[in-house]
Amino acid sequence: MNRKTYPVSGTGLGLRRALLGPLQALPPGQLERAIDFMEVAPENWIGVGGRRGKALRAFTERFPFVCHGLSLSLGGPAPLDETLLRRIRDFLDEHDIRCYTEHLSYCSDAGQLYDLMPIPFTAEAVEWVAARIRRAQDILGRRIGIENVSYYAAPGAEMSESEFINAVVREADCDLLLDVNNIYVNAINHGYDAAAFLRSMPGDRVVYGHIAGHFEEAEDLRVDTHGAAVIDGVWSLLDQAYEAFGVYPTLLERDFNFPDIDELLAETAMIRAAQSRAQPAHVAATGAERAHG
Repeated sequence: MNRKTYPVSGTGLGLRRALLGPLQALPPGQLERAIDFMEVAPENWIGVGGRRGKALRAFTERFPFVCHGLSLSLGGPAPLDETLLRRIRDFLDEHDIRCYTEHLSYCSDAGQLYDLMPIPFTAEAVEWVAARIRRAQDILGRRIGIENVSYYAAPGAEMSESEFINAVVREADCDLLLDVNNIYVNAINHGYDAAAFLRSMPGDRVVYGHIAGHFEEAEDLRVDTHGAAVIDGVWSLLDQAYEAFGVYPTLLERDFNFPDIDELLAETAMIRAAQSRAQPAHVAATGAERAHG
């Protein structure tokens, strides 16, 4: 049973620029009742001033924040962007960010690829990525979390995705951002059991989680878009994650095709409801463990 201390708690929402106006227009207190923390991609906000910079500051003063990076390219062949890391470190300090995470993927070589490319599941890649994560942690002066990503091909794989993620986390001594939508998408695209994969994740390393919508391209192909409502199968997988690891902070990602703000907050309410359902079972299981301890 996972009993760790998390950097944030409860239910979160990803802050996108398109949401600034609708969120600012909410009646006083409504957003505080709907969510507990927020997330931004630092690359989208570093150096931003003026009206948008002030708006971000207003939100970081109201809510605990986490950051989820987009372009560090932890698995890439090009040298690690240490200048970017130092700018991220300054941003994290400036806004009192509770946690920084990045994708377990790569997105650059000689330049930005503007997509998240899969890292080969090999022992050599484990050593390469883990060394870059350790260096990133040294520069940032803090642990980071890596996210299990969606991918559509596995070139040169010598181990399973689960084995690769667990090996990287151990070798780098880092944390995990657990994305249940990515597990659901990958399970369909690559033909594995989502629940079994979920249970194989290092639950003691989870710092927080993501949930999102995706696009059904075909019966056997899902595309991770963050542009649709979360489907029932992903909600069910979130319930299973809480059952396996205990209730952990969970954030709704939505990147485009934004619905009305009330509809968006109805989805964060579903996260909160799932956490509430799971909490009594977590408390009961903990009590049983103590009674038999």
